[in-house]
Amino acid sequence: MDEIRWLEVVIDAPRQELDGLCARLTANGVTGLAIEDEAEFQQFLEQNKQYWDYVDDELLERMRGVCRVKIYVTDDQPGRSQLEQWLEGIDLPYTALPLGENDWAHSWQKYYKPMAVGERLYIVPEWERDKGVPEGKVPLYLNPGLTFGTGNHASTQLCLIGLEKYVQPGQPVLDLGCGSGILSIAALALGASTAIGVDIDPKAVDVAYENAAMNGIGRDRYTVRAGDVLSDRALVQELARQRYALVLANIVADVIIPLSAKAGQLLAPDGVFLCSGIIDTRADEVQAALEANGLWVFDRQERSGWVALAARSRG
Repeated sequence: MDEIRWLEVVIDAPRQELDGLCARLTANGVTGLAIEDEAEFQQFLEQNKQYWDYVDDELLERMRGVCRVKIYVTDDQPGRSQLEQWLEGIDLPYTALPLGENDWAHSWQKYYKPMAVGERLYIVPEWERDKGVPEGKVPLYLNPGLTFGTGNHASTQLCLIGLEKYVQPGQPVLDLGCGSGILSIAALALGASTAIGVDIDPKAVDVAYENAAMNGIGRDRYTVRAGDVLSDRALVQELARQRYALVLANIVADVIIPLSAKAGQLLAPDGVFLCSGIIDTRADEVQAALEANGLWVFDRQERSGWVALAARSRG
C-alpha cells in the first residue's frame, strides 16, 4: 500500500484577526484545526518542561505577537483542491509543507546534531556516535525521544554549564525531575561518584537507565526512582539518608519554590543546589523563596529568557 502523504498548512494571523479567520475556515468546510497562541504557548512551556528542548529561539520569535492556525490535507490533487476551497476568501500568509506519515515520528531526528555545551561537554545523538568527539571533550550520548530533554533548551544548557563548575569529583549528585537523565548522567561523566535521579513520570525511569547504559554507566553508580518529592515524605527521608554535594532541579518555578523548603535536608555541608527552568520574570520570586528557606544564592546565570540559580545552605 502506498504511503499516505500530508500537507501541513500553517496560517499566521494577528491575534485580533484570529476569530474571523477561524470562522471563515469553518464556513469553508474545515472540520478540524489547531491554534497556537503566543500566551498559551508560553504558559504551555512553563507547565510542560518535557517539551522545552523542542523549542528554539526561531520558534519563539515566530510566535511573538502572532497566532498560528494549522490544518491538514492529503498531499495529492484532491487534497490541494480541498485546500483551495478551504482558503477561499482568506488573504493571510500561509505555508504548506509536505509531511509524510513516517515523518510524524522520525523527521525530528534531522534537527539533532552533536552539540558542544560549556567548555567540556559534547552532546551526541546516539545515531551520530560514529562521527568522533573533539579532543578534550567529554561525550554525552543520548537517544532523543519525543518526551524528555536532549540539551537543546537554554535552561538545560544553563544546568549543564553549571555542572562543569559545581560537580565535585568523587561526590554524589541528586537530580530532581531527571527526565532523560541528561543532567545526572553528565554529572557522572564529569566525575561524580554516584547519582540518583527522581522523576514524577514513571516512564522516565527506563529512559534514564537506557541513556546511562549508552554512556557505559551501570546501576552500581546510577539509581533512578519514580516519585514526587513534594508530596512523598517517605521518599524525601529515604533520599536524605545521604547528603549530596550537588542537588539539581531543572524544573519550573512553581515546583522549585516549594522544593526550596526541602533542599537543606538533602545538601551536604557546602553542597550546591543548582536550579533552572526559571523564566526570567519569576527569577526574583524563586530567589526570595530560596533565601526564606535558609539558602543563599551566590550565582545567577541567564540565557534566552531563562535563569539558573546556584545556592548553598547558610549554615
